[in-house]
Amino acid sequence: MLARPPAPAAWSRPLLWLLLAAAAAASSPAEPRSRSCSEVKKLYVAKGFSQSEAPSHEINGDHLKVCPQGYTCCSQEMEEKYSQQSKQDFRNAVVELSNNLQATFSSRYKKFDEFFRELLENAEKSLNDMFVRTYGLLYMQNSEMFKDLFVELKRYYTGSSVNLEEMLNDFWARLLERMFRLVNPQYHFSDEYLECVSKYTEQLKPFGDVPRKLKLQVTRAFVAARTFAQGLAVARDVVGKVSVVTPSPQGVQALLKMMYCPYCQGLVAVKPCYNYCFNVMRGCLANQGELDTEWNNFIGEWLLFVRFI
Repeated sequence: MLARPPAPAAWSRPLLWLLLAAAAAASSPAEPRSRSCSEVKKLYVAKGFSQSEAPSHEINGDHLKVCPQGYTCCSQEMEEKYSQQSKQDFRNAVVELSNNLQATFSSRYKKFDEFFRELLENAEKSLNDMFVRTYGLLYMQNSEMFKDLFVELKRYYTGSSVNLEEMLNDFWARLLERMFRLVNPQYHFSDEYLECVSKYTEQLKPFGDVPRKLKLQVTRAFVAARTFAQGLAVARDVVGKVSVVTPSPQGVQALLKMMYCPYCQGLVAVKPCYNYCFNVMRGCLANQGELDTEWNNFIGEWLLFVRFI
C-alpha cells in the first residue's frame, strides 16, 4: 500500500479552511481580560477623586450609561464624576478664552480713554493759558463759558445725550452776546435784543468762518472717539455675557464621550481630532453660535469705521 501523505502545513491549507478556523476561534468564549488600569487610576486621583472608586484592573462595564460597555477601567462612580468634570472643564475653557478676550477689549478701552481724556485736559489748559496771555483779565472774567464748553464735550464723550451741533451753536451764541456787551459798554441791551442778535449769527458772521470749521472738526473728532470707545466697551460686555454657558444634558454626554470615555478604555493619551472637537463644541455653544453673524457684522463695521476715521 501506498503511504498516506502527511497533513499539509497550516500555511498550505486552503484559504476557506483558515477562515473557518478563525471564525470558530472568534465564536468561542474569550478569556476574561485583566489589563492594568494603573495609569487611568493615577490620572483619576490627580483630579482630586478617591482612589477607592477606581479599579486597578479592567472590570465588566455593564454599569456604564454613556461610555462604551465591555471591559473598562471605569466604575459607575468614575463615570458620574467624569461627567461632572467634563462639564466643569468645558466651562473653564470657555471662561478662560472669554477672559482673555475681555481683558484685551478692557485694556484697549482703558488706554484709549486715558489718552483721549488727557488730550481734552491738555487742550483746555492750552486754550486757557493762551487766552490769559492774550486777553488777561477780560478773559478771566468770562472764562466760565469755555469751562462749560469742555464740560459738555466731556459729557458727550462719556455717552450723555448731548447734541453736539446744538451745544456748539449755543456756545457761539452766548459768546456773541457776551462780546456784544463788552464792546458796547455804554449801552444797555435787553435780553430780547441780545436773543435777536444771536438768531442772526449765521448772517452776521461776527467770528468769520471759525465756528463752521471748528464745529466740523470737533464733531468729527468726538463722534469718532465716542464710537471707538463705546465699541470697545460693548464688545467687552457682550463677551462677558455670552461666556456664561451651561451645556444641556445632551451636551454633557457629548463632552463626556469626547473627553473622558477614552480613559475608561485605557486610552489616556488619545486626544480628539479637530473636527470631532469642533462639532461637540458647536453643539454645546449652539445658542452663542446664533450670535456669530451679528458679532462678525459688528466687528467688521466697527473696524471699517476705525479705518475710515
